[in-house]
Amino acid sequence: MREVVFLRQNADKWKKYEQLFEQKDHSSADELAEVYLALTDDLAYSKTYYPNSKTTDFLNVLTGKYHQFIYKNKREDRNRLLRFWVDEVPEVMYRNRYNLLLAFVVFMLAVGIGVVSVLQDERFVRLILGDDYVNMTLDNIARGDPMGVYKFANEWDMFFRIAYNNVMVALRAFAFGLLISFGTGMFMFYNGVMLGSFLTFFALRNLLWESTLVIWIHGTLEISVIVVAGSAGFVLGNSILFPGTLPRGTSLVKGAKEGMKIVIGTVPIFIVAAFLEGFVTRHTEMPAFLSLFIIGSSATFILWYFVWYPYHRFGKGHLIERIKHSATQFLPLHHSKTNT
Repeated sequence: MREVVFLRQNADKWKKYEQLFEQKDHSSADELAEVYLALTDDLAYSKTYYPNSKTTDFLNVLTGKYHQFIYKNKREDRNRLLRFWVDEVPEVMYRNRYNLLLAFVVFMLAVGIGVVSVLQDERFVRLILGDDYVNMTLDNIARGDPMGVYKFANEWDMFFRIAYNNVMVALRAFAFGLLISFGTGMFMFYNGVMLGSFLTFFALRNLLWESTLVIWIHGTLEISVIVVAGSAGFVLGNSILFPGTLPRGTSLVKGAKEGMKIVIGTVPIFIVAAFLEGFVTRHTEMPAFLSLFIIGSSATFILWYFVWYPYHRFGKGHLIERIKHSATQFLPLHHSKTNT
């Protein structure tokens, strides 16, 4: 709409917000927060369509006043690192839960395609996993030790190599989001096809249960956080495709910050998965109940931390969560502007 229409529609409301700010010490925190949220929405619209206007300058200053007042007594968090894992990662996972669902759906569809492809033509597994790996595994099966691939390298060498590789996988899944989500989608698709082919390869040799008890000791965490890292890539890519009311550049910066926060959140889990693969998975003779306990505990943690906890912590429209979200979209504000 034209700026004059936008101004006419909202002038009275903004005047009330100015008057409320003058009485801020006698107003409720909820009321001030709701006004702040409304102002950030108006500011975003004005910045998008009238970036150099006096209306935008006015909203910038007024919104900045509310922001300063709301956060002026905020103490520096002494437990910043703890708050990152307890609050910030779950919060960003809740906001981007549909990107997580998208990554999961793409990955599982690809797993299904991998299964069907190997069932139709077993040579397909060589195309995906490579002749060297397939031949080595066939030799191990012939010797009666199908999971022998996990036993021959030094534990610490395996741990550091796998941890590095896992973190790089997460970073690639995120970075491919720059290809407007298509790159991340293809990355998730390839990894899903690889997993489906891998599982079917063992299933065709009646080794699915035995391989499950071994591979998923580390694979439960590893595969799960690959999907989570994929959601970070979709956050980045979709910020380019669907900027909403934000300028595309602003949306990209916001998406990059949120996506990177998710990636960082996966790093400790990738390291734990590497530890399990290097030090635990090699013990293929361990009792089935112990393997199932590790697998079950890992799956429970993933579902709790990335799905259940974010929903119950941030899924009920908590006002403070909405304030933080809005503040990160539109700040920093330029307080040097003058009121009009």
